[in-house]
Amino acid sequence: MIDGVKIKKLKVIPDDRGRLMEILRSDDEIFEKFGQVYMTTVLPGIAKAWHYHKLQKDNFSCINGKIRLAVYDARKGSPSYKEVDEFILSLDEPALIQIPPMVYHGFKCIGDSEAIVINTVTEPYNRNKPDEYRLDAYENDIPYDWKR
Repeated sequence: MIDGVKIKKLKVIPDDRGRLMEILRSDDEIFEKFGQVYMTTVLPGIAKAWHYHKLQKDNFSCINGKIRLAVYDARKGSPSYKEVDEFILSLDEPALIQIPPMVYHGFKCIGDSEAIVINTVTEPYNRNKPDEYRLDAYENDIPYDWKR
């Protein structure tokens, strides 16, 4: 497991009216601070990758559809340097994955319908100076294949 990546197993609680799932609470061990919450979607077969942040921690969960979330540690000196981790997220496999700063990550929709991802981040988005550093999903030195 990549150093600094944390997993919180989530529980979907159904009743006769629908379902409820707590994603992140301020009293969770995994919680650090609140920056903002946003929703993003990804279409079937599409990869949104690769990027990292210098300041922000991401807390990803998938609330509709199914994604494959991949994480790559490019931090020289890290005990997990050059390791890749992969997680499957959906309501059938609910989890929150926390990704530390300086770790590349991305996800691909591996279901038949658009996937909805919730990200609760530790820093608010700064439109004037975004804390986001990107690589092409396919043309890079990361040992991971989104095509599979």
